[in-house]
Amino acid sequence: MVAGDSLRLHLTGEVHTRLFLSTQASTRVFRSPDGAVAEQHTTGVLGAGALAVVFPDPVVLQAQSRYRQTQDWHLQPDSLLLLLDWFHAGRLEQGERFAFTSLQTELRVHVNQQLVVLDRFSFRPAEHIAPSPAHFADYHTFLSVFLVGSPADSRFAHLGRVLENQKMAGSQQPHFRVDAVECLVSVVRARDNVYVLRAAARSRAALQPLCDALLAALAAEELLGYNPLKRKY
Repeated sequence: MVAGDSLRLHLTGEVHTRLFLSTQASTRVFRSPDGAVAEQHTTGVLGAGALAVVFPDPVVLQAQSRYRQTQDWHLQPDSLLLLLDWFHAGRLEQGERFAFTSLQTELRVHVNQQLVVLDRFSFRPAEHIAPSPAHFADYHTFLSVFLVGSPADSRFAHLGRVLENQKMAGSQQPHFRVDAVECLVSVVRARDNVYVLRAAARSRAALQPLCDALLAALAAEELLGYNPLKRKY
């Protein structure tokens, strides 16, 4: 994406349909020397029993880039949504790390017209200290996973167990050392019908086992019935 781009995507999943939405590769956001912002806005509507999996490659924020993203999903009580939001701190292979100008994201998920997820994040490296332990320390890639569905739905229960299995062994212990871990993972059941996973890693490779576990779980017949990663490559 280049400065000033504005992409708008509207998706509708009819009753009992299955949708897998991904990208061909990482979304690269190029620099904005004149202050223009690259934007991407997605709206999704799911019918009864419908399944949507949003599993993009990461957004890579290049030096001097400005990026804004919104996602707004509307579900029925028995719809199921698994959504990933993923970004890199820059082109690490070229020495970029938090050299972008601004990042803004907002996710809203409604179930039966009730707001159940509101997730907002805004960061300007020039105004913050990115390597601070209060922000990103020495981690470079950041992934959020949201699972929204009915607690009575076996698909929701199955994916919820997969997310809970990603919790770090030993992380509840008093002497657990964060600096010795390549990938930090936190999982919480925020509501009866909402799971949230957060992960921070030093490399994309460190996040791959987590992604592989999710993609393998989607191969269950009651979900997609195939592993999307194997079709992609």
